[in-house]
Order: sequence, then structure tokens, then C-alpha cells
Amino acid sequence: MIKKLKNKISQYFKHESHGFDHTERVYNLAVKIATKEKADMSIIKAAALLHDIGRSLEYENKELCHAEESAKMAPKILKSINFPKQKVLATIHCILVHRYSKGLKPETKEAKIIQDADRLDCLGTLGIARVFTRGGEKNRQAYDPNNKQSPKTSIGHFYQKILKLKPKTFHTKTAQEMAKKRYEYTEEFVQRFEKEWSGQI
Repeated sequence: MIKKLKNKISQYFKHESHGFDHTERVYNLAVKIATKEKADMSIIKAAALLHDIGRSLEYENKELCHAEESAKMAPKILKSINFPKQKVLATIHCILVHRYSKGLKPETKEAKIIQDADRLDCLGTLGIARVFTRGGEKNRQAYDPNNKQSPKTSIGHFYQKILKLKPKTFHTKTAQEMAKKRYEYTEEFVQRFEKEWSGQI
């Protein structure tokens, strides 16, 4: 069923910073967390794969929310693979609330895990790569030494969003532990970037 689902959704991913590779990493992270937290694995797997299928729609229309669009698209796809009917609503909830910046509260263990997994991929080496890939897509400059927190730069994006993803803000103990080293690495990278830019090191 999961293999069939992966084949169905690959067409929805068109942007490198939120490509199918991101979805696969969220899937792997969510499965790892769910194993330790003893969550419903079928809900976790389906929600992780479907959480960003509406991302391209948001890129095309900034007024749309990709989490909401993904949640709208999910039922039809789940039905097509004969996903258990009694688990559809729980899966949709995971998708709908995964976007941390919207301030929606995940009400189930599975929803908390999907949100944690999605946020973990914003930290560490891959999170850094994604920030600069997205910066390239938007033709955004890397850094402004006169305003290091400028939202118009990639380094500014770390201050505006990424560095606010502190380990204690994650829901599950497993994710908090995983986030710690990723967060420390990200923080160190930003500090070193600024020092190298100014010639301090």
C-alpha cells in the first residue's frame, strides 16, 4: 500500500527545497520516532508521504496554505489505495496541523510526530542545504552584514525561523533528543558563516 502511495504522489513535487527527497526524509524520521513512541504506523506513513503534496499549489498562489491543500487532496488518494476508512480522519488531521508556523495544535500522538519530523528536516546539514536551495529559487542574497537578521537573506531566514526551532519546542522526547545535535550544528554554522564573511577566521 505504501509503495503504491509513493508512486501516486511523486508527480506533485516540483521544487527542490520541498522536493520528494524532503518527503522521504520526513517519512524516515517519522517512522523512527513512531517506533520509539509506539504510534500507529499506518497513519504515520500515510501522513508523512502526503503532508506536502499541496506545496506546489502554494508556490503558485501565496494565498493558499499547502497544509490545507494537502489535507483536501489526501482523502481521494487514500481511497484509491484502499487505506483503512477508520484511519482517514486521523491521517488528515496530521497533515492539516503539520505546519508549525500556522500555530495549529496537534491533538494526537501521530500528529505530534509528523510535526516533529517535518521540523527536524529544517535543522542540521540538510536543513542548511534547503535554506540555500530555497534562496536560490527566490534569487535571495545569502547575507547582509549590515542587517544579519534581514528576512530578505538566507542567513536572515535562520534567525527568522530556523533558530527558533529549539529542541525543547519539539513534542516528543525522541524528537527533542534528535533535535539537540542538529540545532547545535545549525547554530554553529550561522556563527561561523558570519565570522568567515567578516574575515575573523
